[in-house]
Formats: sequence, structure tokens, C-alpha cells
Amino acid sequence: MEPIINSQVTDFKVQAYHNGSFKTVSSEDIKGKWSIFFFYPADFTFVCPTELEDMADKYAKFQELGVEIYSVSTDTHFVHKAWHDASESIRKIKYPMLADPTGVLSRGFGVMIEEEGVAYRGTFLVNPEGKIKVAEIHDNNIGRNADELLRKTEAALFVASHDGEVCPAKWKKGDATLKPSIDLVGKI
Repeated sequence: MEPIINSQVTDFKVQAYHNGSFKTVSSEDIKGKWSIFFFYPADFTFVCPTELEDMADKYAKFQELGVEIYSVSTDTHFVHKAWHDASESIRKIKYPMLADPTGVLSRGFGVMIEEEGVAYRGTFLVNPEGKIKVAEIHDNNIGRNADELLRKTEAALFVASHDGEVCPAKWKKGDATLKPSIDLVGKI
């Protein structure tokens, strides 16, 4: 298995449902900014709306950090719109809902379940150069937590802008960081 951390996001061009309209989103659109790709198995399911609503509730915080969120399933953009229209939880979403019916994104990020035609619950933080900095993949029966993703995102943004510093376990924005050196060996 090839390591996914620091790998380059594959080129893509997909349809999306976003703020009441359809649009095209491509790999060109993510260049120069931080992005989160939030894969889930399918619209009109059970765990998925709880996760997408959780992300919707934190969307403004991610936006304040300059991070765009893209939810992704193998449904079409038409199904995303129908789900948006039918579900109170999904109506809260302000981030683009990417349609991946051909699986180009799901395969590119290594989350496609070929025999089912759906994705695992994969979460990926991509830096402005298009490199994956955080990757987390869950089995589809295990829901995610937007607060933990926000914490990881803040840590990734911090280390990207503070050369030589690292974030220890349970680090939260504003907490002390570490500067690895020989002086710290055996003292932590």
C-alpha cells in the first residue's frame, strides 16, 4: 500500500450541488487554499446525515480558518439536490456537495468499495499545494466528529506556518507546542 500522506490529489472534474445550484468543481479549484474532502457512502442513509449536519454546524469555523469543505459521495448532483430538498439536516449544508458517480475521487483517495460502488468514510485535509496532510478512513458503521477534525485542521495550519514546531497529543489552538531538539530527548 502506498502512503497517502504528502501524496498529490489526483486531477478531477466533477459536478456539485452548492447553495441551490449545480456547478463544476475541479482540482484547479482547490489550488492555493486548504480543503477538506469528506467522503461518505450515500445520500438518504442513516449515519451520513448526522455527520454532514455536524460539519454544517462547524462550517463557519472552518471558513474562518480559510478551509473549504467538500462532501463527496458516489451519488449524482441531482440526488444531492433531492436529499437537500427532502432533509432538514441536509438543508443546513452550505459547503459544496460533490458528485462522484464514476468514482474518480473515491478511487483517487483510496476509499472506493468496488463491490458496493460506494465510498468508505474518508476524511482528508489537503494543503494549498494539493498534498494530503491528514487522512482518516473509517468503516461505514463508525461516524466522525467535526470537532476533532477542526482540532486536527488547526494543528496542520499551525505547523505549516511555524517551521520547526510540532503539536503534541491533544493540542488545541493556543496551547504550547514543541520544538524538537536533542535537548528534549527523554525529557517529555
